[in-house]
Amino acid sequence: MNMHFHWDGRGAWLLTASLIAGALNAMAGGGSFLSFPALLNIGVLPIQANATNTVALWPGQFTSIAAYFEDLKHNLGLLLPLCIAAAIGGVAGGLVLLRTEQNTFLRLVPWLLLMAALLFALSTPISRWLQARSRGKTAEQSPPSHLPLFLGMIVVCFYIGYFGAGAGFLIISLLAIFGIENINQINALKVVTTTLANGVAVIVFIVEKQVLWQHCLLMMVTAAIGGYFGARFSRRLDARLMRWVVVCLGLGMAAYFFWRQG
Repeated sequence: MNMHFHWDGRGAWLLTASLIAGALNAMAGGGSFLSFPALLNIGVLPIQANATNTVALWPGQFTSIAAYFEDLKHNLGLLLPLCIAAAIGGVAGGLVLLRTEQNTFLRLVPWLLLMAALLFALSTPISRWLQARSRGKTAEQSPPSHLPLFLGMIVVCFYIGYFGAGAGFLIISLLAIFGIENINQINALKVVTTTLANGVAVIVFIVEKQVLWQHCLLMMVTAAIGGYFGARFSRRLDARLMRWVVVCLGLGMAAYFFWRQG
């Protein structure tokens, strides 16, 4: 595989896709629907594309933790076990990904994209339901059962380490099932656990030398720029419309890869 970055149409599209991906992640999530296929489009092997994409977009996730610091204080007792579960799941998912055959993972790509798009579609009504549930219930919220939540978080974070797109909805649902009703607290725990699961997967990908840095570093810069402008303009946009744009984008990419395999 050629290890040099070419400033042709595909290279320009990779940087553009990373820029838009950073903006989408700041506004609604789902940036991987663009940046991951863009890496495949320039000839990067599927597993290296997933690893490189994860590393490139991770700094933008990490910086978002600060915005939820106050909401994390309400569930400090849960924070350590959930972080441990996220780390275990993220490492396991990353290791399994690197031991998957390239052709096997490529065959899974359209199914993974389709599942992620459906998760994004479901996240809007679930979030609306949680917001309705959380009104006036913060004080009487009962603590969730730790062991089932711990095991469930390992499973979800395994998926994050393996592929990850749309996993935020899975964490939101998991926390809601186990009794956390305040939407801000749920979002805070979601951001921390997804960032940690991706973070340990990032370490695995770097140690195993699966990251193509000549693409990754450029993507980091453009995604960060996109994230900055996405965050600035997100309040001016209809959040529901943006999420449906992401869903359509994910379904379109899934259809494209199904068509390529056909």
